[in-house]
Amino acid sequence: MTKVKICGLMNKEHVNTAVQSGADAIGFVFAKSKRQVSIEKAAQLATAVPASVLKIGVFVDAEPAFIVKAYQEVPLDYVQFHGHETNEEIQRLGLPSIKACSVKCEEDIERASTYDTDYLLLDAPGIEFAGGSGKTFNWNLLFNHPALKERKIILAGGLNASNVKQAIDIANPYMLDVSSGVEKNGQKDHALIKRFIEAAKGECLVNGKRTK
Repeated sequence: MTKVKICGLMNKEHVNTAVQSGADAIGFVFAKSKRQVSIEKAAQLATAVPASVLKIGVFVDAEPAFIVKAYQEVPLDYVQFHGHETNEEIQRLGLPSIKACSVKCEEDIERASTYDTDYLLLDAPGIEFAGGSGKTFNWNLLFNHPALKERKIILAGGLNASNVKQAIDIANPYMLDVSSGVEKNGQKDHALIKRFIEAAKGECLVNGKRTK
């Protein structure tokens, strides 16, 4: 079953909703963004996340010392590199890692595959901030791509409850990453978080129990 990461969470109520609805990972954004949180805030939110749910920090060209501080103090399970970090820089840091790469064409996939990280996150190019744009890209580029064989792929960009099944059918990702797709008027929405996870996993909650 495809896993789900809810990214850009900023308050405990939305963290609780994501966890209770079956999210497999929670994302805290430390880069410049309308969803940016401090290390101290992320650490507070992390107390509501059980050990079974991954805590992932999103960074864009951050200083190594800041990344290590966040990793240790939140604490985080994975560091998501969303900037211009080289593979060598990531390996030098030596932390469990995800490299986010923008995809516009097949050459971008080839370039992404050169990163020796635990996961590859493939997204549409950003617009206002470095990172995702909330837009989809051509998922067909990922279909059975030889460079992605044996890689754990996280698919991001423009996902929502209405297109998540199509994304899974085409790209067959290990995990889906959603942020703006579970927001209403620029804020996370409890109902949209639940609906997205249900759509991704093909399940719903009935009296607190999962059912097909």
